[in-house]
Amino acid sequence: MKLSQSFFYTLRENAKDEDSVSSNLLVRAGMIKKTSNGIYMIMPMGKKVLSKVENIIREEMDAKGAQELLMPALIAEDVYEQSGRREAFGSNMFSLKDRYSKNYVLGPTHEELFALAASMDGKSYKDFPYNLYQIQTKYRDETRPRYGLIRVREFIMKDAYTFDIDQNGLDIQYDKMYDAYCRIFDRLNLTYKIVKADTGAMGGLLSEEYQAISEIGEDIVVGCQGCDFSSNLEITEVVDTLSDDESLELEKEVVYTPNAKTIEEVAAFFGKEAKDFVKTLLYSVDGKIIAFCIPGNRELNETKALKALKANEMEMASFEDVEKVTQARVGFAGPVGIDCPVYMDRQILHMKNFIVGANKSDHHIKNVNCKDFNPVEVLDLCQVQQGDICPVCGKPLTFDHGIEVGNLFKLGTKYAKSMNLFYTDANNQLQPVWMGSYGIGLERCMAAVVEQHHDENGIIWPEEIAPFKVALVQISDKDEVQSKVANELYDYCISHHYDVLFDDRKERPGVKFKDMELIGIPYRFTVGRKVSEGILEFVKRSTNEKVDMSIEDAKKFLDEVFK
Repeated sequence: MKLSQSFFYTLRENAKDEDSVSSNLLVRAGMIKKTSNGIYMIMPMGKKVLSKVENIIREEMDAKGAQELLMPALIAEDVYEQSGRREAFGSNMFSLKDRYSKNYVLGPTHEELFALAASMDGKSYKDFPYNLYQIQTKYRDETRPRYGLIRVREFIMKDAYTFDIDQNGLDIQYDKMYDAYCRIFDRLNLTYKIVKADTGAMGGLLSEEYQAISEIGEDIVVGCQGCDFSSNLEITEVVDTLSDDESLELEKEVVYTPNAKTIEEVAAFFGKEAKDFVKTLLYSVDGKIIAFCIPGNRELNETKALKALKANEMEMASFEDVEKVTQARVGFAGPVGIDCPVYMDRQILHMKNFIVGANKSDHHIKNVNCKDFNPVEVLDLCQVQQGDICPVCGKPLTFDHGIEVGNLFKLGTKYAKSMNLFYTDANNQLQPVWMGSYGIGLERCMAAVVEQHHDENGIIWPEEIAPFKVALVQISDKDEVQSKVANELYDYCISHHYDVLFDDRKERPGVKFKDMELIGIPYRFTVGRKVSEGILEFVKRSTNEKVDMSIEDAKKFLDEVFK
């Protein structure tokens, strides 16, 4: 491609409204452009990258025997009502009505429709197994789109679904997809970890995530210093290592604590540490007010809480609701006598004579013990933190930030039962189909690669997904020898079907070099002053190493890199 005849631009200054390295560089490189919050255009140079990511995914999926199809994005809402997921998605779904006032949604995911498709060729056990996939746009009304392409409202996803007659068949297909995903992310040159994760709104038997390690990752990847344990922070068990407090139980006492309602303020008032307190956190869980009691030095894990209560949504209770169930101002909630269900973290069982809110403004109760209130259930409710140990080997846990670029789900028979996807077994009995679901976010992969592969000058694309592997840069358009050699070399590439970028613009050399570095072309040949001696300058983007190379050797290099 000749730049002088192409749509091409770059920006010299940082993008003012982008909050990540990847979004800033992709915008500056002219690869994406924001149209509104969480929605981006993919510009020509970015589309080249995206298409190459797509090709890698398609090649690896096809190699595992998966068949590609294409589902609609506009879906009748009752499809999700039938599966029971409309309520689970809640306001994350974009909803609309057609001219006949029928309710539709823009598809956030397609398990239900794939189950409907599968029913067309799933009448007998002899029809299985098979694997279907698509590469298509999804829509989710994210509360807080951020980090450019990493969390958006409209995005392209590869989603695949396997169909089997039993769990053993599902396990075999799942392992194939596991291997395909490893191959895909290896080819994208991503540094990643595979972690156990919460099944969330998808449901099912198992979920694993592919997390690209990055400082801006919204997920916390928990690992171990002593073994290969890995898990998403959301589901990691807090190993109960506390020993029972052998102190005598004292009589509880209500204490006047004016202007002290946070843990820090109350700790200062009593001269105690946060671990000597029990926090009572009030949430609205599917519209019902619930109290969660956890040690004062811990944080509540909302994913664990939702799963334990088999609920869909939870948010901090409003001031009005807090005052209603506690009969006090916010900041003085406690489990003793509170007018709502209480769920308690299991670590509190080891504690004695702890301090809680008194459900009375400006008051706390000291010397509270577990006998003084009646929790509905005692659970693992806390989030793991520094200093916690591995649930497998007992060694210290490690923490990294990760960008979720792919996920695998063993759905089991959940969707088959809700969508009436059954087959006839060898005994002529109806049985539900076993499904697996497998997703990859394409634009998120692009962003994750840039987060891991860049320097102060711009993007450093891995060779397999770079928009162009090689750039030809002509220094002077007025030098006849340079023009002759540059065009002959470009024609050589075209005749061999080598996809190279030829910067033949009437621009200063410095501008051309800066642009090639910014857009991340892996290799660059400069046709400059030494061309009269048959010499080109060769630059490798990843190392910025510069060497002289003869024109004939340049052709040999091109033959090698494009073979």
